[in-house]
Amino acid sequence: MIYDLIILGAGPAGITAAVYAARKRLNFMVVTRDIGGQAAISGDIENYTGYQFITGPDLAKKFADHLKQFSFPLKEGEAVRQVKKLADKAFKVITDQGEYEGKALIVATGKIPRPLRVPGEAKFKNRGVSYCATCDGPLFAGKSVAVIGGGNSALDAALSLAKIAKQVYLVNINPRFTGDPIMEEKLRAADNVVILNGANTLKINGDKFVTGIEVKIGGETKTLPVQGVFVEAGLTPNSAFIEFVDKNKAGEIEVNCATETSEPGVFAAGDVTTVPDKQIIIAAGEGSKAALRAFRYLAELK
Repeated sequence: MIYDLIILGAGPAGITAAVYAARKRLNFMVVTRDIGGQAAISGDIENYTGYQFITGPDLAKKFADHLKQFSFPLKEGEAVRQVKKLADKAFKVITDQGEYEGKALIVATGKIPRPLRVPGEAKFKNRGVSYCATCDGPLFAGKSVAVIGGGNSALDAALSLAKIAKQVYLVNINPRFTGDPIMEEKLRAADNVVILNGANTLKINGDKFVTGIEVKIGGETKTLPVQGVFVEAGLTPNSAFIEFVDKNKAGEIEVNCATETSEPGVFAAGDVTTVPDKQIIIAAGEGSKAALRAFRYLAELK
């Protein structure tokens, strides 16, 4: 079967695109590793219109519940390996479990965590090193942990962990945070959070599990006694599987204001694109634009 549209990803952008595609009665499918994307692993959300306060997992569940109101093929748990152009203005999506063809694509695969690439990180992954405070935070209740990063994701992780951990060290390589000031204010008010700006993470120590990290601050090396390390050092666009669209140096897919890429029939939305502000509400809006533009493209396709 050749689908009208294949949507890659089911975060806020992909889910919204799917809702619009369903309402337009397109013959489409969704391929995704998970439902909810970055929203599902976010902490407290206070800036999504319509909700004064909601947690990331709760918002992701509402997205998923909305999606399930429609009937269409959903390939959950599949990772996209490659996208190929076919001769008849169609595209082939190759995953780790199958192959699918569509006349148009929406790439909404978001971003993936960027590793620190320091000694001990790979060795202690899932043995104290984590990339998701929402997922793994409860395992460290009453323990000391470190959060590596200085953006919103790091501040959010530190705030979540401060509610359950004995001590939270926030290790930021930059001299100041790049996240929202209101989140920084909450962190500075917490009595179990130690902020270390201008600190470079050198190594993660441990035996069977993490026992500490080494950081360098102002020429001095210190060892922080922690049992958990949460890496929030930024994200990398999940776009390596598609090579025939233009990307910037960071790997983000270049799009115009209509979510069009350099390849006719391929649209992109959300954090995987060059749209500058990575916010849940922006990703959702871009997903709706992508679906509407794809519908128009298919209507005009000869």
